Amino acid sequence: MIIVNLDVMMAKRKISLGELSDRVGITPANLSILKTGKAKAIRFSTLDKLCKILDCQPADILEYEYSEDEMED
Repeated sequence: MIIVNLDVMMAKRKISLGELSDRVGITPANLSILKTGKAKAIRFSTLDKLCKILDCQPADILEYEYSEDEMED
């Protein structure tokens, strides 16, 4: 399972959803979908912009969590 830690990075950098969406160039609604982990995909260009603005690595935003259920698939 992929966990999105965008809200954690936003809090660490003290940046609001509105400000980040303006700087990244995506709508607040789409950024909110990403932030809540409901997004099915993310463009590398968007991830690149997020990392530049938040001064972080992709692994600071996206995390993989292993679960026993996934081994059965």
